Amino acid sequence: MPCSPPDSSPSLAALLSLRGRIALVCGGAGLLGSQISAALAELGAGVVVASRDREKCRAFAQALNERFPESPAEGLALDITETESVTAAVAAAAEWGGRLDILVNCAWSGRKNSLDSIGEADWQADIDVSLNGVFRTVKAALPQLRETRGCVLNIASMYGQIAPDHRLYRDGSHVNPPSYGAAKAGVIQFTRYLASFLAPQGVRANCISPGPFPYESTQREDPAFVARLAERNPLGRIGRPHELKGAAALLCSDAGSYITGQNLCVDGGWTAW
Repeated sequence: MPCSPPDSSPSLAALLSLRGRIALVCGGAGLLGSQISAALAELGAGVVVASRDREKCRAFAQALNERFPESPAEGLALDITETESVTAAVAAAAEWGGRLDILVNCAWSGRKNSLDSIGEADWQADIDVSLNGVFRTVKAALPQLRETRGCVLNIASMYGQIAPDHRLYRDGSHVNPPSYGAAKAGVIQFTRYLASFLAPQGVRANCISPGPFPYESTQREDPAFVARLAERNPLGRIGRPHELKGAAALLCSDAGSYITGQNLCVDGGWTAW
C-alpha cells in the first residue's frame, strides 16, 4: 500500500494547537502544575489555574496573561477534598471559558510519613487528596468533557508502579509515605478505567508519572539526598520541571488523539530498571 503524501496530513503545529480550547488545571500553580499550565497556554488554550491558594493562582494566571496575551488565564479557588468546592470550580471554569475541553489533575498535599510514623488519619488524608480528589474532579467535569469530546490528564508518579528504594532515605528525612504510592497506583488504574468507559463518548484519559523532581528548597537543604536520587537514575540527574511540558502537550492535544489509557513515565529512565 503506498504511503500517503506528506501534504495530506495535518502539520505538527496544527495538531499541537489548543486554540479555542479551555483547560482546568487543578494544582496549576505548583512546581509541576505551573509548567503544565504554561505549556497549555503557550499552545493557545485558555487556562483556569485552581488550588486552595486562590491568590497564588490569580497571580500565576496574571503572569500567564502577560507572557501569552492571546491565551486568557484565570485563577480560581479549589479544594479537591470538598465536593461542593469541586463542583463550583468546574462550573466556574466552564462558565468562564464557555466550555471545558481539558481537565488536568496535578494537586497534592501531604506529610512526609514513614511506615512507622504514619497513622490512620494521615493515611486517609493522603488518599483523599491524591486519589479521591481525582475522582471528584473527573465526576464533576464529565458532562462538559463528554460534550466537547475532551480529555483528562492525571499526574501520577513513578511510585505508583515501583516501590521507593529505602537506601535513599538514610536518615529518615524526605521519606516517601506509603500512602502516596498507594494513591498514585490507584490514579493509574482509575485512568485506565476512564479510558475504557469514556472511549465511546470520544473522551481520552491518560497519565503522566513523573520521576525525581525535588523542590528547589530540598536541593538547597539536602544536596547529598539529591545526589543519591541522581545516581539512582539511568540519566544520572534529577528532572527539571519544564521537562513535563512536552508530555503534557502531546497528551492534551490532537497530536495524541490516538493515545488513551496510557501512563507516560517522565522519570529519566528510573522505572526501566
